Amino acid sequence: MPFEVFRSHAWQVSIGRFIVLIGAAALLGWLLDALLPTLAVALFLYAVWSLASLYRMQRWLRSRRRAPPPEDWGVWSDVGEIVYRKIERERSRKRRLIALLRQFREAAAALPDGVIVLNRGRGVIWFNESAGRLLGLASPRDRGALIDPFLPAQAGDWIRRLPSEPLLDLPSRRNDAVRLSLRQIAYARDQVLLVVRDMTHLARLEQVRRDFVANVSHELRTPLTVLHGYLDMLEPEDAPQWAPMLADLRSQSKRMAQLVEDLLTLSRLEGQPDLPEERVAMRPLVAALAREAEGLSQGRHTVVSEVSCDRDVRGSSQYLHSAFSNLVSNAVRYTPAGGRIELRWCAHAEGAEFSVTDTGQGIPPEHLPRITERFYRVSTSRSRASGGTGLGLSIVKHVMGLHDGRLAIESETGVGSRFACVFGTQRLVDPAHVEETLA
Repeated sequence: MPFEVFRSHAWQVSIGRFIVLIGAAALLGWLLDALLPTLAVALFLYAVWSLASLYRMQRWLRSRRRAPPPEDWGVWSDVGEIVYRKIERERSRKRRLIALLRQFREAAAALPDGVIVLNRGRGVIWFNESAGRLLGLASPRDRGALIDPFLPAQAGDWIRRLPSEPLLDLPSRRNDAVRLSLRQIAYARDQVLLVVRDMTHLARLEQVRRDFVANVSHELRTPLTVLHGYLDMLEPEDAPQWAPMLADLRSQSKRMAQLVEDLLTLSRLEGQPDLPEERVAMRPLVAALAREAEGLSQGRHTVVSEVSCDRDVRGSSQYLHSAFSNLVSNAVRYTPAGGRIELRWCAHAEGAEFSVTDTGQGIPPEHLPRITERFYRVSTSRSRASGGTGLGLSIVKHVMGLHDGRLAIESETGVGSRFACVFGTQRLVDPAHVEETLA
């Protein structure tokens, strides 16, 4: 409402002063018979007073003092009070933001993990004390410097690609005994958060676990060999009443021997052995695996093999045969009689793949994320009845990791499963052209 302005004390004071000034000027002009000149002088004085008030307002705004504006400016005092309240609110908001930022920095500085803020050019913007300790960064010397010289040598390409997958178990550039893991997180349009974690203690515990499993598995070989020897000496015909017991003993001892062999294989794979750079001929390997499947099946399944890719794989024939054989034995073990098992070596968008497809019971979707973990079983009773060790898919996963590949699993309950070992082009070898001279 236009008349609400008169409810303001500041406007009442200003309008009252204006009316008093004009009234006094009009009375003086009437007495002096010079009304217009007197009113003109009065308006001029009012304008000078307004400009002076505006100048004082400007000087108050520019001053660093936090005192409220004077109260004798009329409308200008009201304007100053409004501006003063807004300034105080912004100052309070700024103090809260500064306190919050300080808390975040103190929390980041107290983290045991190294935290580094990088720009898109991999320049260091900020880092905490743990990052300085783990990577050798020093403030303010290294602010603005490239992060590359402080990271492990293996992280050069990784830091440029900005992947979501972390790098694990890398030796520190400052000390090979210190093992680091790195993770990049893009959290702003032009900034990246690099998190560095000291994995030395975990790496030592993991090595202790590997050594323990390897040593125990190796030590179990001798008593198992003795046990097998004595069991082979016993004939069921000599003591028919003991025949079922002997059959169970032989079955369980073979299962335990297979478990020991799988544990030893997994220990060797986890130790990241030197991978031989030999040519693995896939056509004869697939044929051999098909014969293994037929031998395990004993005619209970239809086994089909197909090779449509003429490229071979560069790596370890022993490890690849072990991995593929685990997939084949799983397909035979979990496919009911009368089912179909297909072995294929074919081209793939990433390079090539070896796949084993069955028409078995399938795997429920909630189990697929954990199916490659050690000793993980979809159904304990079913796995024990089939004689599995629970390590086969874990072995396959490690073998594929050594060959720069991956294990892809597709399954539908009641329909069947498909396990595919996918190899990148860097692991594939073009067909060998061998010239034979016929006499």
